Amino acid sequence: MENQFYTPLGQLLDKTENSLYKLVALAARRAQAIADGSPKLIAGGSELKPGTAALKEIAQGKVRLKK
Repeated sequence: MENQFYTPLGQLLDKTENSLYKLVALAARRAQAIADGSPKLIAGGSELKPGTAALKEIAQGKVRLKK
């Protein structure tokens, strides 16, 4: 059974030029935006916390680093 809240780290690092620092910074900014009222870009109810939603959005390519 797949855990809906788990996202493999390798999949996330691929989206942030293999930089853990960039991943954390991007996820923190997005999670704060969601907590402040921005709509989530993925399906999920209110049980999906902002940090988890941010990581899922990054993994799915809906949130990206600015170049």
